[in-house]
Amino acid sequence: MTKPSLPQGTRDFDTATVHRRNYIFNTIKNVFELYGFQPLETPAMENLETLMGKYGEEGDKLIFKILNNGLDEPKKIDKTKEGFAKLLEGKSSKDITERALRYDLTIPFARYIAMHYNQLTLPFKRYQLQPVWRADRPQKGRYREFYQCDADVVGSRSLLNELELVAIYATVFKNLNLPVEIRINNRKILAALAARCGGAGKMTDIAIAIDKLDKVGLEKVEEALKERGLTEEQVSLIRQFLEITGTNDEKLAALKTILAGNVTGLEGLNELEYITRQTVANIQAATLVIDPTLARGLNYYTGTIFEVKALNVQMGSIGGGGRYDDLTGLFGVPGVPGVGISFGVDRIYDVLTEINGFPADVYAGTKLLFFNLGVNEAMKAFELMQRLRHRGIAAELYHEAAKFDKQFKYADKKGIPYIAILGTRELETGTIVIKKLQTGEQTQVTFADLENYTF
Repeated sequence: MTKPSLPQGTRDFDTATVHRRNYIFNTIKNVFELYGFQPLETPAMENLETLMGKYGEEGDKLIFKILNNGLDEPKKIDKTKEGFAKLLEGKSSKDITERALRYDLTIPFARYIAMHYNQLTLPFKRYQLQPVWRADRPQKGRYREFYQCDADVVGSRSLLNELELVAIYATVFKNLNLPVEIRINNRKILAALAARCGGAGKMTDIAIAIDKLDKVGLEKVEEALKERGLTEEQVSLIRQFLEITGTNDEKLAALKTILAGNVTGLEGLNELEYITRQTVANIQAATLVIDPTLARGLNYYTGTIFEVKALNVQMGSIGGGGRYDDLTGLFGVPGVPGVGISFGVDRIYDVLTEINGFPADVYAGTKLLFFNLGVNEAMKAFELMQRLRHRGIAAELYHEAAKFDKQFKYADKKGIPYIAILGTRELETGTIVIKKLQTGEQTQVTFADLENYTF
């Protein structure tokens, strides 16, 4: 007999967990729609060529590839063996795999834009709430299957979009009663730093190394940079860059000094300054912090980048995103600007659980359980129950006539707050007894008045 188990990095969700997760999903979705974003869904799997080469060297390694069908067919055996040999060498083989589970929602969205560009009304604002998969090492806050909630705008270069995304972050986390810090940087600043350290070709190396700063520390970052060919002088400049502290204004001033004379870098600084100043003026709920160490190692970001951290909790980022002004160019539709953010629902869930941040009424289950006290009584209870359901009140009838103790235990285990007792006497008098289990308070109401009872 096979012992039941789950693949590592995946989870089952019980009823209470699903209700709490839906509370997060609905909070985010309501804010997305408040800001004019429309829903979109894409398939769980994409063609492998759609995904590969879009996430950097590290990201490509984490893509779950799907084996082709019919690999054991006699006429395909030789190609299958050759294909597996290529895979062992770290190469792709269409003889073995042509599809993969999506790694995130952004690249599939870019693919969708490229395929439907001429039918869209621009700027196009979409949100997407779907699972993604990564072949990562499971640990706290990191899973192999998890949900992302994205909001993106394509077809506009206006920084008003970045400002609105900051407002969305601030509004969602305010509604969740979760204190956060929204960190912001700009890839143009990192590009300018790369130009000071040997040219644009160093951009990816620098971004990947800096992106690991929180995990490995400054010394390890410096070692990684040296291993990638940077000189002591260049590493020293990057150290000076990463050690910038102070208020947002002080950080902007320090960055202007380091990047003086670099047009791209100053453009990025001007964008940062605009967003931070307008946030202070218009989005009081937001705590926006300029963070020069923020890199986000994904290759497709070109401008503003975001990351959200929960305050007073040991957890990685619970949101992130940025501007990608030519992402659709990867799919033959160049020059389409875009910017987007993502919410890490699983990590948000873990944080809210840790701080006991879910509201007491998040469980929207059965309000009233009708006890089953016999055939005739149960039929009348069923009739009354249907009336309540038409009012939108969730109700159940216990499935069989049983002892009171058994039915009470059922209500208690399911967290049902009210029970309804309809026995022979109540059937004769046209009344029903409603009991609130938390207080023991009992009320006798007529059948006609039951629909007006406040639960």
